[in-house]
Amino acid sequence: MAEEGASEQATDGGRAAIAFPRHEQTFPALSEQEIARMRRFGEIRRYRHGERLFETGKPGPGMFVILSGHVAITQRDGLGHVTPVIDQGPGQFLAEVGQLSGRMALVDGHADDDVETLLIPPDQLRALLVAEADLGERIMRALILRRVNLIQGGVGGPVLIGRSNSTSVAALQNFLTRNGLPNHLLDPERDHDAAELIARYSPSPADWPLVVIADGTVLRNPSENELAHALGMIGQRGNKIYDVAIVGCGPAGLATAVYAASEGLSVAVLDQRAFGGQAGASARIENYLGFPTGISGQALAGRAFTQAQKFGADIMIPMAARSLDCARRDGTFTLALECGEPLRSRAVVVASGARYRRPEIENLARFDGRGVWYWASPIEARLCAQQEVALVGAGNSAGQAAVFLSGHARKVRMIIRGGGLGASMSRYLIERIEATPNIELMFNTEVVALDGMPDGSLERITWKSRLSGETERADIRNLFLFVGADPATGWLDGCGVTLDRAGFVVTGAQSELNLGRPVQSLETSVPGVFAVGDVRSGSVKRVGGAIGEGAQVVAALHGFLGDAAKPAL
Repeated sequence: MAEEGASEQATDGGRAAIAFPRHEQTFPALSEQEIARMRRFGEIRRYRHGERLFETGKPGPGMFVILSGHVAITQRDGLGHVTPVIDQGPGQFLAEVGQLSGRMALVDGHADDDVETLLIPPDQLRALLVAEADLGERIMRALILRRVNLIQGGVGGPVLIGRSNSTSVAALQNFLTRNGLPNHLLDPERDHDAAELIARYSPSPADWPLVVIADGTVLRNPSENELAHALGMIGQRGNKIYDVAIVGCGPAGLATAVYAASEGLSVAVLDQRAFGGQAGASARIENYLGFPTGISGQALAGRAFTQAQKFGADIMIPMAARSLDCARRDGTFTLALECGEPLRSRAVVVASGARYRRPEIENLARFDGRGVWYWASPIEARLCAQQEVALVGAGNSAGQAAVFLSGHARKVRMIIRGGGLGASMSRYLIERIEATPNIELMFNTEVVALDGMPDGSLERITWKSRLSGETERADIRNLFLFVGADPATGWLDGCGVTLDRAGFVVTGAQSELNLGRPVQSLETSVPGVFAVGDVRSGSVKRVGGAIGEGAQVVAALHGFLGDAAKPAL
């Protein structure tokens, strides 16, 4: 198959397989010498013609290196449709990034003839990537490209059935996309199978959208947690005691996970929605070191997410921490999780960031996810193509979103409570906004009312001038809110961690009075509990700062864990 722009390739059985850009990097061939280096990490497994090596929707056993024979990779969508993906032969390997942590397989693999393989389980695959640096780089690149191709091609993952302009569909697509899971949408107005399924399982629009997973199970308008459990996104962790539990999977939490796991600590990371935090929703970050052309928040966070798994961090998403018990009766902290089970660790890093602030607008909650959005991704951009939209905010996140949306919407009204942008926005964004003809800046203005349609979606907004008091209304069906965030620290109530007046976690010198001794800059008032990123009082609230703190805290973790392990004199 050729490089960029490859055409479809016929498989041995005459079927058409999906074309993959960068084919040589996505499906590299291993030499005999490279396979010999890999043998100590796996064991020989043999399969007869027609036997399945792995199955969509079931935990993958690891990475298969084909020693002889051929394996056909196909995608099965739960509606009975089977699509050829590619055939693989001797010297090639079968896996994608999900196999770093033993997640559910997204495709099927069955033997086209008698097959002999080297099976490398997830823990040994991670060991291989670290121990064999050059070979590990080629394998890791291939694993990432395979997942990217599955996502871009809509191959694997659940099928969403609903109207393409539905806000409920957009919310589920956003959840899956933010978590790096492929999915595809069928609109019953355009697809016969989708229309039949709607008629059979869900004649009432209140049950839309439907989600069909690989085993044929149909979910009616599921919540994000219901969908996550059906897809097996949350693995089993048993009664393991971790060296460190990190609450929050934004840039600070991911940086902590990467550096801690790479230095041999056992790490658990929790997040209640998706990796990347608020930064993960940024359309483009242009002032992060090393990316002169910019990078999307999703891409930056996705690389860190994969890197953390490479070093063995256990990442549990979606999973919220409900409370923290700091009594350390057996030398460990206990996190109460929303699933009802405890998670125990010797140290805790608070990286829970901040929740999007909701301004005081009547009926605001009614329109959350139904025209009111707190991020701007291609999914939301599709909903407002060639429409007029409103965006509230004056910080960098608001500026990035406004520029991104201006490429899709007919007009972007940027509603700003203050009299200018300079106090809270980077100069390069101000210049870009001023140069964009379809962005209108509305200073000294605030949104005061929202009105909706019978189906519950947003239809109209009302704003008011803070100078004249005059109000104005417009038919706007998508409102984007970037008005700051409040610290996500409610789960720390009662554990003894000191917060400032705004609810951010106090660290460093401010905690000395509580402990009666000098403390490190990222240590809280509770020994063994540290805080990094936006949740920390006094942090700079920038991606680069959060990542720096995540790296910095690991030295403090080693110091605390080392002291805790010393016998009492």
